[in-house]
Amino acid sequence: MISKEQFEKELDIIITNAIREDVGSGDYTSLACIPADAQGKAKLLVKDEGVIAGVEFAKMVFNYVDSDLKVETLINDGSEVKYGDIVFFVSGKSQSILKAERLVLNAMQRMSAIATKTKGYVDLLKGTKTKILDTRKTTPGIRAIEKWAVKIGGGENHRFALYDMVMIKDNHIDFAGGVTQAITKTKKYLAENGLDIKIIVEARSLAEIEEILQNKGVYRILIDNFNYDDTRKAVALIGNQCLTESSGGINEKTIRKYAECGVDFISSGALTHSVYNMDLSLKAVE
Repeated sequence: MISKEQFEKELDIIITNAIREDVGSGDYTSLACIPADAQGKAKLLVKDEGVIAGVEFAKMVFNYVDSDLKVETLINDGSEVKYGDIVFFVSGKSQSILKAERLVLNAMQRMSAIATKTKGYVDLLKGTKTKILDTRKTTPGIRAIEKWAVKIGGGENHRFALYDMVMIKDNHIDFAGGVTQAITKTKKYLAENGLDIKIIVEARSLAEIEEILQNKGVYRILIDNFNYDDTRKAVALIGNQCLTESSGGINEKTIRKYAECGVDFISSGALTHSVYNMDLSLKAVE
């Protein structure tokens, strides 16, 4: 995975770009209606239920917009919330609160939805050794906060991007001329370029798993679109030679059965690409 410093840089980029996009040359409505020195206070109100996420990110946004804004946190990231809960109060210049409002809401509504869905999957896996992973199927430009939300919901992060882990998938295998060729070329490339990153290889059949196992240095095998019986056979075949991951259309109805096949991980793009935003509001406090 990427370093803490890289992750923080991604968050800075998200905030900078989002404020540029939303505010541009100025929030003319607020500038016209509200005196520059006017002070105000607002509350983050929950109008839904689930797992709240994005509180710490909201603090970063408020600080970016105006370092004098003060946030009083009542409910922390990862907590379950219900309709009517107040997550935090923010106080300071009214213009600054309004300038930050839309980015805070957009991010927290999205992050809370992802954390809530992830928590649901985590609960379905209780009692098994299997952990839920996200994927790269994220919203362009805001991957960092979506993967952060998965962690808040109790899930684990897969690779962040194309550069922090090698993942040899079906197209790589076909273009490279086969499983062994793809793995051999990858290991050679990593050695020549001094790259110390893990290798995951996708398998489409038990025969491909057998071939992968003949090549040393594979960190995890992605058991892709296998049925339950073949997944169990794959897990038995792999044993403790490397880690195992199931993927491919796995949902709330099937995730438990795949976990019971004995895989170490299940990856799901649905954690980030198929969620409905949590209903949150930022309301002025009189």
